Amino acid sequence: MRLLLVRHGETPSNIGHLLDTAVPGPALTPLGEAQAAALPKALAGEDIEALYASTLLRARLTAAPLAVERGLEVRVRAGIREVSAGDLEMLPGESAEGRVYMRTIFAWAAGDTAARIPGGESGEEALARYDAVTAEAAASGARTVAMVSHGAAIRMWTAARAANVDVAFAAAHPLGNTGVVVLEGSPADGWKALSWEGAAVQPAGETGPTGEPVDTAR
Repeated sequence: MRLLLVRHGETPSNIGHLLDTAVPGPALTPLGEAQAAALPKALAGEDIEALYASTLLRARLTAAPLAVERGLEVRVRAGIREVSAGDLEMLPGESAEGRVYMRTIFAWAAGDTAARIPGGESGEEALARYDAVTAEAAASGARTVAMVSHGAAIRMWTAARAANVDVAFAAAHPLGNTGVVVLEGSPADGWKALSWEGAAVQPAGETGPTGEPVDTAR
């Protein structure tokens, strides 16, 4: 199966760099609406047979133009929602407290799935729910599937499940609004990332975005 993981369009909380993960979440900004409207053209070369979106409003709004263009039903699933920020909800992601969020999800991708977001979910829980939706999509028989999801969740799941994406690469490559990660494979055979926002995936070795080792502390 060819799997397209699409980050939602821009929201007000993205502009403010806030950890906004609760349901239903904010709508799109005018720019986010334009990004969503441009998605059908951006994915024109993809023969998408099934379309999923998370339960968060921004994901459903981003998927809507693509659904109309392709005549597809949007299959809304909680399993591909953003990683819950728990006690860190609405904190600035760049604050000392907010950085705990990304450190924890990268710890999950590195194998420490028992680690838990303060007041939120563990890696075991987050990966299990995301895995369940990808397994459902694979079982559907669709050859190409698009899932409108969320930046942290996509980076975490891809680093944990794609054989050619490591934590260092995911840490060094934030995903822009309506950015797409393309993978191929299956739950049984494993996954390989083909491209990340249009560029071929070349794992980033052992260093993070600042050239220092990635901090995976809880």
